[in-house]
Amino acid sequence: MQFNYPATLTEDKEDGGYVVTFVDFPEAITQGENMEDALKQAVDCLEEAIANRIVTKLTIPEPSKENNKHPLIQVPPTMATKAALYLTTQESGLTKTGLARYLNCDEKEIRRLLDPYHSSKLSRIERILSKLGRHLVIGVTA
Repeated sequence: MQFNYPATLTEDKEDGGYVVTFVDFPEAITQGENMEDALKQAVDCLEEAIANRIVTKLTIPEPSKENNKHPLIQVPPTMATKAALYLTTQESGLTKTGLARYLNCDEKEIRRLLDPYHSSKLSRIERILSKLGRHLVIGVTA
């Protein structure tokens, strides 16, 4: 699972700035006063779109294919790990209660880990993903 989504930036000739949309998230639309601001707003908008899909129990799509015409917007690491846990849980068919039972922990902990607005320890999410057969890989780029 990768959480880098292509964005479309369209210059707003009437009001100035740029409008940002995502083909993978039709509900995600934002804008910025200039290119730099638009890309910054795009990260926040994408993060909120994914959080909303987790909360409303909707699917999180795989990113569309990359191309040089559309900048890739990276989901912040904390949200990416929560999205990975959410998708892995959905794929496994386990409910929150079932996952808690499988991991021998309290269901409240699972609810917090899957809550996109709750701060969670990366190490805990990593351990759970590992028990579910997934491995968290982190990279650093310039």
